Amino acid sequence: MRVERQFRGISKRLAAHYLENVGGERIDEDRIEGDGWSASLSSESVDVAGSITLTEVTVRFEGDEDALGPVIEAFARKAIRAGG
Repeated sequence: MRVERQFRGISKRLAAHYLENVGGERIDEDRIEGDGWSASLSSESVDVAGSITLTEVTVRFEGDEDALGPVIEAFARKAIRAGG
């Protein structure tokens, strides 16, 4: 199973930290792996309105559906709350 999600208002570093908190281990700067799942991170600045930009982090989750569902849900709760 593959799922790609975008989150605004958090950094790639913070996203990696959240993924470690939900059971992952950092493989390198852009990749975290857990039991039955992995996630790749990328980020870019996006224009929101006029001269206002935000960092948008893209997380590409891959893995077993049973393992991935709870990880995505827990990560999303942390990431959405952070952008607050």
